[in-house]
Amino acid sequence: MHISLPSMIRRKRDGGRLESEEIRELIGAYTAAKVPDYQMAAMLMAVLFRGLDEEELSVWTDAMLHSGRVMSHAGVPEIKVDKHSTGGVGDKISLCLAPAVAALGVPVPMVSGRGLGHTGGTLDKLESIPGFEVNLAADRACRMLEECGLFLIGQTEDLAPADRKLYALRDVTGTVESIPLIASSIMSKKLAEGIDALVLDVKVGDGAFMRDLKQARTLAKTLIGIGEASGKSVVALITDMTAPIGLTVGNALEVREAIDVMRGGGPPDTVELTRELGARMLLLGAVVDDLDAGKEAIDRVLRDGSALELFSRVIELQGGDPDVCADPEKLPAASNRETIVARRQGYVARINPRVVAAAALEVGAGRKVKEDDVDPATGIELAVRPGDPVTAGQPLAVLHHNDSGDTEALKTLETAFEITDAPPKPASLIRDRI
Repeated sequence: MHISLPSMIRRKRDGGRLESEEIRELIGAYTAAKVPDYQMAAMLMAVLFRGLDEEELSVWTDAMLHSGRVMSHAGVPEIKVDKHSTGGVGDKISLCLAPAVAALGVPVPMVSGRGLGHTGGTLDKLESIPGFEVNLAADRACRMLEECGLFLIGQTEDLAPADRKLYALRDVTGTVESIPLIASSIMSKKLAEGIDALVLDVKVGDGAFMRDLKQARTLAKTLIGIGEASGKSVVALITDMTAPIGLTVGNALEVREAIDVMRGGGPPDTVELTRELGARMLLLGAVVDDLDAGKEAIDRVLRDGSALELFSRVIELQGGDPDVCADPEKLPAASNRETIVARRQGYVARINPRVVAAAALEVGAGRKVKEDDVDPATGIELAVRPGDPVTAGQPLAVLHHNDSGDTEALKTLETAFEITDAPPKPASLIRDRI
């Protein structure tokens, strides 16, 4: 290496700047295993405390992006648009959104992740579909985009490999919460997909990584800035994460809910997020002239079966059983169900998303450590939403389990619900538009 890494670490620790060539050499050397984890961890901690300015962040992200392959979709002339969520509880929106948008003529190259901490992952949900293969080679994914306008895959070995290494290191060194590091991680992967535009769903609230609106706005603006510096069109919605999205938390359960949405049904908040995000993807993809037209188009393909038909085709092309779309009973189902009920009459003032996620984790719907296996059949089905009136003894939720962790999960789940005498003030699902 031509750079002095200890000098760089000290300079950033003391609030100084990193030069562009230094950043590129650092990221390249770390990806090639020429920088030890302990030195890179020190640099990440310095960035956590001191941040990166706009130019540093742009170069840092670009170096991560070009640490591996960048997909090219020369055979797909249309504007390619993806969506990214910063992570929530019950967030199955990608499952119904991507097919709906692709069915309307906007190609969606979607590279997703697994669950992280209390948040669920799109890949885990997709893998609850029997046979579904998320680990497609990039060339095969590119052919799928040409053939049907959509792929739903995980990060391949050659897409932004620097991010894979840095992400794992951040997870064990207390440096996950840095906005520049979060933003560069997200955007390096998204830009490597070969997109032209991106819609961001930045979650805010108890169930999100960003707990307050100021933090969420900062992250959204940072992500947009990186995208624009790379010549991409990026817009963001900041959406509420003070309660789980929809009525299900758990992989196969969430796939069922997404299928319900693509049959013209589904919980109102799941549908609303699909419409709002989808309309913006269609607008960026230049197939509608305004958001109202976009929402109407999304409504149409959810009602007429076009989105579900495309989802079925993608499932088949990626090795899964497409019959789950016509018969969701073919999805994995837990052997046991336990119901918790309201202890008093009143109104559901709150459903704590982190507590619900913790209960789902106990029965295997997520991972406590990254090596854990996920049980695709387990999870939680909510019977109420915030604001609903309840009577004593009325069901609040059903725990789906396979005789593992259910005792602790039930105890945890009971604490997720707050019932009050007066109804709560309705919360807006869309907190801001940037």
